[in-house]
Amino acid sequence: MPTTTAANINRPIDPLDLQSYPLAWKVVAVLIGTLFLALSSYIAVPLWPVPVTMQTFAVTLVGAVYGWRLGGITITAWLLQGALGLPVLAGGAAGVLKFVGPTAGYLFAFPLAGMLVGWLVGRGWNGHRVKLAFLAMLAGNALCLVLGAAWLAVLIGAEQAVMAGVVPFLLGTVLKSALGAATLNVMVQGAKRIAQ
Repeated sequence: MPTTTAANINRPIDPLDLQSYPLAWKVVAVLIGTLFLALSSYIAVPLWPVPVTMQTFAVTLVGAVYGWRLGGITITAWLLQGALGLPVLAGGAAGVLKFVGPTAGYLFAFPLAGMLVGWLVGRGWNGHRVKLAFLAMLAGNALCLVLGAAWLAVLIGAEQAVMAGVVPFLLGTVLKSALGAATLNVMVQGAKRIAQ
């Protein structure tokens, strides 16, 4: 029976082992990831000026599972799809104007958040240690809130940006981070069973 060593706990987690696959498989993984991100965008509670969606859950999970490089590429590809007019953003929205409106800061934060989570997971903040995985997800979500509110502050002022673009999302941020950490843990445990 395998034992859990410090080296195994801290090793980068890649449940899909994407780095060992050829480029064609990585392209397929990016397409699947963009589909997952698009579907997460349709799970929304409409609030103004920024809707509550499952996008940050998907962004942080893609970063965690794909790693910081491929995760960043996947999230950027999804945003490019939205900019080109595909209905993949919150509630099926699309178009270049979304990247200059109230949600622009959040959108531009998504690749950075996914990359941050992927980077942390690669340094042991992974599903082997659920508390650290939760903190990694929380860090990604917090980065989205900070950058999103910073852009929103340019449009409506700092105080209003915090009240409209951060405060309503704090509970959801914690819940989505916990869900992301739990999902990552399940994936890690599944990968461990397959490897045995």
